[in-house]
Amino acid sequence: MTIEFSGTIIQWRGPAPFYFVAIPPEQSDDIKAIAHSVTYGWGVIPVRVQIGNSTWTTSLFPKDGIYLVPIKAVIRKTEKLDEGDMVDMRLDIGR
Repeated sequence: MTIEFSGTIIQWRGPAPFYFVAIPPEQSDDIKAIAHSVTYGWGVIPVRVQIGNSTWTTSLFPKDGIYLVPIKAVIRKTEKLDEGDMVDMRLDIGR
């Protein structure tokens, strides 16, 4: 499954800050519908992500009925992104 959407980079503060983009509820529901067939354990869903010219693999984080896409530091640096920036994303689920 491939989905595309725009979202704002948010920071999850903690001992080490983490950055995410929330997948909108409608697309999160679509992912939930196929989650059982693409998970590789504990509900972890593999995904290939594209922002700008950068592509990487990661896993989606479930949170409050939606999913969060973690944005790696190297991607934020390469694409010159920071908290509050709006990004266009492409996700290939189960890749």
